[in-house]
Amino acid sequence: MIGINELTVFFGWCTVINLGIYLFSAFFIIVLKNFTVNLHSKIVGVEASELPNMYFKFLGNYKIGILLLNLTPYVALKLMG
Repeated sequence: MIGINELTVFFGWCTVINLGIYLFSAFFIIVLKNFTVNLHSKIVGVEASELPNMYFKFLGNYKIGILLLNLTPYVALKLMG
């Protein structure tokens, strides 16, 4: 059986890892925009003008996922323990 301390550590590391992936993705989308847009438009076949809107939705959905699925359980477990 997994205890509260182990779950707290698990969700803490999940949050850290997912925030790292989020920041890495945001870096490529914001700083290396031309490279990223060109690469994705060639790979996926989506027009370059549509990609910034798709990136915005992706980053927003990913951030909400991190908050709901990683950070919220972590904070709840910290409050419980």
